[in-house]
Amino acid sequence: MLTILAAGSMFFPGLFLLSKQCLKSIPALRWSEGDAVIVSARLVSSIQAVMASSAGYIIASSCEDILEDQHWLTSAYIVFAVPYFMYDIYAMFMCYWYKLRVKGHEEASAAPQNMSTAMSSYLRREFLMVLHHVVMVTVCFPVSVFWRQGKGDYFQGVLFMAELSTPSVCLGKILIQYKQQHTLLHKVNGALMLITFFICRVLLFPYLYYAYGRYASIPFHMVPLSVPWHCNLGAALLMAPQLYWFSLIFRGAVRLFTGSSRSRRPGATKERQADAGDAPTPPANGYSTRPSEPETAAH
Repeated sequence: MLTILAAGSMFFPGLFLLSKQCLKSIPALRWSEGDAVIVSARLVSSIQAVMASSAGYIIASSCEDILEDQHWLTSAYIVFAVPYFMYDIYAMFMCYWYKLRVKGHEEASAAPQNMSTAMSSYLRREFLMVLHHVVMVTVCFPVSVFWRQGKGDYFQGVLFMAELSTPSVCLGKILIQYKQQHTLLHKVNGALMLITFFICRVLLFPYLYYAYGRYASIPFHMVPLSVPWHCNLGAALLMAPQLYWFSLIFRGAVRLFTGSSRSRRPGATKERQADAGDAPTPPANGYSTRPSEPETAAH
């Protein structure tokens, strides 16, 4: 276990540093430190998502008995991925630190000028996302590896596949960061993000109840009464932030697909520029609750 944990601790930060260095040093790119940090963080998140989804598919497809069958990859990938959540807290902070300093950003002059102030601001703005990551390490990790006692690998594999929505979320963040909301790619990615997030992170939990009901031969509506209370509590706590984030994505998608004509009216650009000084900075994780921004939400 320690070897796998050490491998994860080196892999994710190492991949981030390697990506950042390549983006800064490749002659055709020569990106700035801030641009390289922001894109590298999204790249690492996307790679982790592909790895987790692939592991989840392998695990779920190999379990004929969804409660008793085991697969070695289940615990192995959980241990390997634990360092990712701690690394990602740091990566999100670095994105927050640099995104205000991207060339041309309206709020660069208002950015926090020291790390302690920036960290305090970051924790306030990203409290839910940071809490989610901390819970994944301090609660979900011991529960998944030790408390389950080898049961329910199928369900764990399905949970891994929730990460299928992450690559489109990360691409959406990058497109928004570099003001590409007007492009066809942004609209296509926004629709893909809405669909994948809904299927992989919202419908996921009803599906888990459905799968257990089919396994135990009980009606779907009776499943919550048939499983231990802590399973219902855990599912509710995991699903709650997903519903909140999906509501932000849905509102962003509505603005994206219904507000395009409004954003092109004469003088709209000047009005947005005039208001830019009073606009709050979008959260580092990409979610936005501002009704006036045509942004889609991100993971």
